[in-house]
Amino acid sequence: MNVLLLGSGGREHALGWKLAQSDNLTKLYIAPGNAGTEQIGTNVDINPNDFASVKNFVRENQIEMVVVGPEEPLVKGIKDFFLNDPFIAHIPVVGPGKDGAQLEGSKEFAKEFMAKHNIPTARYLSVNSDNIEDGYDFLEKLEAPYVLKADGLAAGKGVLILNDIDEAKTELRAMLGGKFGDAGNTVVIEEFLSGIELSVFVLTDGHSYLILPEAKDYKRIGENDTGLNTGGMGAVSPVPFADEKFMEKVNDRIVRPTVEGLKEDKITYKGFIFIGLMNVNGEPYVIEYNIRMGDPETEVVIPRIKNDLLDLFNAVVSGNLKNRHIEIDDDTVTTVMLVSGGYPGSYVKGKKITGLDKVSDCIVFHAGTKRSGDEVVTAGGRVIAISAKGKNKDEALKVSYRNAEIIDFEGKYYRKDIGFDLK
Repeated sequence: MNVLLLGSGGREHALGWKLAQSDNLTKLYIAPGNAGTEQIGTNVDINPNDFASVKNFVRENQIEMVVVGPEEPLVKGIKDFFLNDPFIAHIPVVGPGKDGAQLEGSKEFAKEFMAKHNIPTARYLSVNSDNIEDGYDFLEKLEAPYVLKADGLAAGKGVLILNDIDEAKTELRAMLGGKFGDAGNTVVIEEFLSGIELSVFVLTDGHSYLILPEAKDYKRIGENDTGLNTGGMGAVSPVPFADEKFMEKVNDRIVRPTVEGLKEDKITYKGFIFIGLMNVNGEPYVIEYNIRMGDPETEVVIPRIKNDLLDLFNAVVSGNLKNRHIEIDDDTVTTVMLVSGGYPGSYVKGKKITGLDKVSDCIVFHAGTKRSGDEVVTAGGRVIAISAKGKNKDEALKVSYRNAEIIDFEGKYYRKDIGFDLK
């Protein structure tokens, strides 16, 4: 089976790494890929948002399945593009259509969906330039900190958590005034939930679903969760507090109502649902939905799945997921992200990466890399994810950190406290 995987990050390298192990795979293409994905398949210089180029490649290379890694092509409607084109409508796309993609593409849509289907989440108010005064009043009724979310996609930068009421009002004006472009035309103000975060991943064919291994990621650039938010500095799976009792609550109150709610709303959804949760005194609340796997969580979730991933995807697109059972490795997997100096602010690309041939007992997932002649160089803020397996968190982290010292590039930085809050 010929498969095209869209994307270029650590998530796509991890998905591709798993797909490449399938006996059912004939050829794997990754568009555009990175210096790591070229080791498991064939990189193709195509922008995932250039649907016409994707179509041409699919037709010319007898592609039989398209797997979409990042959210943007899904929000922009790549699934609908395929379904509405008679030449490629028969080629399955793993991922939701434009209607289902609103779960991530619009914070307001997601909150309204949760309210409609009685899915636990924080109190909120949607605000635009016409009712900004209502937004000020709502902020006054909340206790600090104050959460402001740009409604649309903002490259992971559209969420602000502020401790000062006046600053919150100022930022609300700035967001509605174009701080995040069109993504901030509507802003969702949310009550702050105090607890510990957890990422839960679901694979669904629109009727049945499988709950994949859960993970906890670390978004802040600084140790002890300080400093600016990033795309993620590391992750751990499993998560100790996500025991059977807690996950039963997640399934009964969140996962099942989400899948059934999509069905009830006549939204055909075939793909991943990433549910960002907050554990508030043992009770799960939804912080956000994403319509794809998380990054760097994929780099710890995928290595724990024993199933043939391509077989699971085939079950999703054919509507036969009810005949599959998820098989999960009991070991712990951790990943530590090596990032460019200056990230998540400005940083320099093109730094030579060394030590990739000297690592051991780990999986090196490339995130922001590219090949330059005979060298592999940095090509993004988050550069390399080092995933390792162990009988427990400490054993796995020891291997991740040992290899984090071996791989090197100018300006390299990584957090040395991943998993610090998990006992």
